[in-house]
Amino acid sequence: MSNRRTDMDRLQELVRLHRMDVSSREAARLLGMGRNTQRQYRQALVRAELWDGGVSDLPELEALKAAVLAHLPLVAPVQMVSSVQSFEERVRALIGRGLRARAIYDRLRLEDKDFSGSYDAIKRMCRRIVRGHGVRAEDVAIAVETRAGEVAQVDFGYVGKLYDPSSGQLRKAWVFVMVLGFSRRMFARLCFDQTTATWLRLHVEAFTELGGVPETIVPDNLRAAVVRAAFGVDAPSCSLNRSYRELARHYGFKVDPAPIYSPEKKGKVESGVKYVKGNFFAGRAGDDYADTQKLLVTWVRDIANTRMHGTTHVRPIDLFDSHERAALRPLPARRFDPVEWKEARVHRDCHVEFRKRLYSVPWRLIGKDVWVRATATSLEVYADDARVATHARRGSGPRSTLDEHLPQERAPYRHRSRAFWEQRADLLAPEIGQYIREVFDSDDVLSTLRPVQAIVTHLERFPRERAIAACNRARFYASYSYGAIRNILRQGLDLQPLSITAATAPALPAPRFARSITELIHKEKDSCDELH
Repeated sequence: MSNRRTDMDRLQELVRLHRMDVSSREAARLLGMGRNTQRQYRQALVRAELWDGGVSDLPELEALKAAVLAHLPLVAPVQMVSSVQSFEERVRALIGRGLRARAIYDRLRLEDKDFSGSYDAIKRMCRRIVRGHGVRAEDVAIAVETRAGEVAQVDFGYVGKLYDPSSGQLRKAWVFVMVLGFSRRMFARLCFDQTTATWLRLHVEAFTELGGVPETIVPDNLRAAVVRAAFGVDAPSCSLNRSYRELARHYGFKVDPAPIYSPEKKGKVESGVKYVKGNFFAGRAGDDYADTQKLLVTWVRDIANTRMHGTTHVRPIDLFDSHERAALRPLPARRFDPVEWKEARVHRDCHVEFRKRLYSVPWRLIGKDVWVRATATSLEVYADDARVATHARRGSGPRSTLDEHLPQERAPYRHRSRAFWEQRADLLAPEIGQYIREVFDSDDVLSTLRPVQAIVTHLERFPRERAIAACNRARFYASYSYGAIRNILRQGLDLQPLSITAATAPALPAPRFARSITELIHKEKDSCDELH
C-alpha cells in the first residue's frame, strides 16, 4: 500500500454504496477510485468484518481507520536515506538557532568541505524536522479584533519603474499604503523614495484625508520609522526615529512597530499592498508618474474603498462612515511643522553636513557624533542632549558659519575679502588702516591677503600706541611684510622716536673717485653737441 491514504469519509461512502448494491465498477467511478485500490480496501474491510451490514448502520471513521492500519500497512519507499542524512544533527542545531533552509544550506557549503548535498535535500530535511516538532504555541496565529479608531497599519510596496517628467527618465517607485484596522479603509499614494521627509509627509496627507488620527500606528521596521528593532518580548524597547517620534507627539498617536521577520503581525496592510500592486499597478510599468498618481487616488476612492471586503463582508467606506470616522482622534489645531532628525559627525572644519549644506558647531566637538534637528526654517544641533548651535536653513553659499564656533585666534582667517580686513584694521586705528591699504597695494600681482591677516591679528595683541608706532616705522622704511612688523615689535623699535632715528642715521662716505651728477650731465651734453 502506498504512503497516500484514502480519506476515511470516502471509504465510508464506499461501504455505503456496497450496502446499497451498487456494483464495484460503478462505485469506483462515483468515488474516483482505482479498481485495484478499491479491491485492496474491500479486502481489508472484509477481514475486519466491516464490509457487510445495513445502510443505516455504517462503521465509524475510527473503526475504518483502525482496520486500514491493521490490514493495509504502509509500504516503505525504495529509497529512504536522504543524501544529507549525515548532517541531520547539524541541521537540527541550526534550526534551533533560528536559521532557515537557505541559510543552513549556505552555512554547510561554507563551513564543511565534505558537504555536497543539494538545497532541495536540505529544504526537505528542514520541513521534516519542523513537522516532527509538531505545532507549537508560538505557531498559532491569533486573530486580533480591533475596535473602531484603534489601529492603522502602514507600509511601503515597490511597484516598479515609472516615468518622472521632471527628470525625463524612469525611476523606481513605491506605493505608501495605510489601512484602518476596523473598517479596512485604505489610503494610498505614490512616491519615488522612502526618506524620512516622505514618510512624514504621507502620514500628514493620510490623516488629513481621513479627517482624524488613529490611536496606534503599526509601521514596518524601516529606517524612517524605527532606528533599532527589539528582538523578542524581553528585549529593550525599540528606538524610534526621532522625526517620527515628533510626528506622533504632535498628532497624539502611539507607535507599535511590527516585529522583524513577522509580516503577519501587520497582515491587513500586507494584504492591502498586495491588493494595490496586483490590481491597480498591474501592467502600468513605465507610465507617467503624475497621471498614475491621479488615477491611484480615484481607484482607491471608487474601487478599493467601495468593494465588498472579503473579511468584514462590508464595504470599507460604509463601515468607516458609520463607525470609525467618529472614533478617530481629532486633528490638532496647529499645523505640523515637518521635523527631520539626523545623526551626523562633526568634521575637522567644525561643520556638520545636512542636505548638502554645512553648518558650524563649537570646535571642541570635532570628531564627535551629534544630532541635527531641522525644520523648514531652522536647524539645531544637539550634543549630549544639549543644544549647542542654531542656524537658519536659508542662506547664501554652501556654509552657515558662526565665528563663536571657531577657535578665537583662528576665526578671522575664514574671511578673505579686502574690505573685512581694512575695516578690522580701521577699528584699531586710522593709521593702521592706512598702512594695511598700502600693504594690499604693495604688489599688483602677488596676493597680499595672508600677510595682511597675519599683520592685523598680530597687532591686535599689542596696545594701540605700540601698534600705531610699528605701522608708522614700517611705512617710513616701506616695509610691507609681516616679518617687518613682528621684528619691530619684538625688538622694541616702535618705542624709539622715529625722527631721531632718521636724523642720526650715519651718512655713507663718498667713493674716492666719484664725480658729481652735475658734472656727468654736462659732460654728456657736450659730447652730444660735438657729434652734430
